[in-house]
Amino acid sequence: MASVKKDNRLTSSQSFMCVGFSGFFSKTVTSPLEVVKIKNQVGTFHCKSGFCQSFLVIYQNEGLRAFWKGNLASCLRLFPYTAVHLTTYKKIVHLHMDELGFISQWRAIFAGGLAGVAAALVTYPLEVAETRLIAQNCRQPTYVGVAHTLSKIYTNEGLHALYRGFSLTVLGAFPFSVGCYAVYLNLDKLWQEPPFRFTPLQNLINGCIAAGVAQTLSYPFETVKRKMQAQSARLPHFGGVDVHFSGMIDCFMQVVKNKGVLSLWNGLTANTIKIVPYFGLLFTCFEMCKQVCLYRNGYIISPLSYQLTPGVDQSLGPYELQEVKRYLKNRNFRSRESSLGNRW
Repeated sequence: MASVKKDNRLTSSQSFMCVGFSGFFSKTVTSPLEVVKIKNQVGTFHCKSGFCQSFLVIYQNEGLRAFWKGNLASCLRLFPYTAVHLTTYKKIVHLHMDELGFISQWRAIFAGGLAGVAAALVTYPLEVAETRLIAQNCRQPTYVGVAHTLSKIYTNEGLHALYRGFSLTVLGAFPFSVGCYAVYLNLDKLWQEPPFRFTPLQNLINGCIAAGVAQTLSYPFETVKRKMQAQSARLPHFGGVDVHFSGMIDCFMQVVKNKGVLSLWNGLTANTIKIVPYFGLLFTCFEMCKQVCLYRNGYIISPLSYQLTPGVDQSLGPYELQEVKRYLKNRNFRSRESSLGNRW
C-alpha cells in the first residue's frame, strides 16, 4: 500500500496529526465513491443499473448528503487505526530484523498485514457503524449518528454484532499481502532502476498500483464482510442486503448461487476509480501539513516552499535542533554580557 515517508524532522505528534488530517481530507473528498462502492457490495436497490446510474439513483432517493453518510465514522476510525497500526508494525518489524537491522520486503509486507489486522480489531465497530449508516435510507433512518448507531447495535443485537464478519478481515489480509508483495517485487523491472532512486511521483504510482492489485485480490472477502455487517433481522429489508444467509460460508455460497461469481467484485469500478484521487490527495495534503510543521520547527524558511533555512543541520531531530538554538542563544547572551562588563 502507499504510505507517506517518515521524516525525522517532525515530532511523533506532528507526524500523527499530518497523517490523520490528510486521511480525513482525502476520505471526505472521495466519500461519494466509497458510498457507491459499499452500496454495491451490500446489494441495495440503488446499484442495480450500473456504476454511473448509481449516483443519480442515490441522489434522487436520498439527496446530496447521502454521499457523505458514514464519513464521520470512517474519519473517526483513522486516528486509533493509525496509532495501533504504526505501534504494532514497529514491534513486529523489530522482532524480524537481523543483526544489521535489515528486514526483507516480504517480512515487512507481512508485518504490515498483521498490523492491519490488529488495528482493524480495535476499530472494527466503527467500520460496522459506517456500513449500517451507508446502507440505510437517510430519509427514513434507523440510526442517527455514530454514537447512536453503536449504542443501538449493541443494545438490540449484542456485542458480537459489532464484530460480525471480522474473520474476513483476517482471511483477506493474506491475498492483500500477496498482491502488495507481487507488485513491489517487480517495481525495479517496471521503472528499470532500483527503488532507492524512485521519485515521489513514482512512489505515488507504485502505491496506487499496489493498492489496486491488492484490493482486487482481497475484494471478495470485503464484499462478503460488508454484507455480514449490514444484515440484521431487526432492520427494514434485512439491512438492504440482496441475499439472505446464516454465516460467512453460506454468504459466499448464496452470492455465487444467486448472483454469480463476478458479483463478489460488485463496486470494484468505484473502488478502482477512487484509488488515484484518494492517494493523490493523501500525499499532497500530507506534504502541505509537513511543510507547515517544518517551518514551525525551523527547518525551512517558508511554509510555502521547501527552501532550507541556512545554517540549520537537517539531520538533527526537532528537539535536538531546539536544544542547539537554546544553547546558541544563551552563549550569545553571555558573550554580550561579558562585552558589556569589559566596557565598564
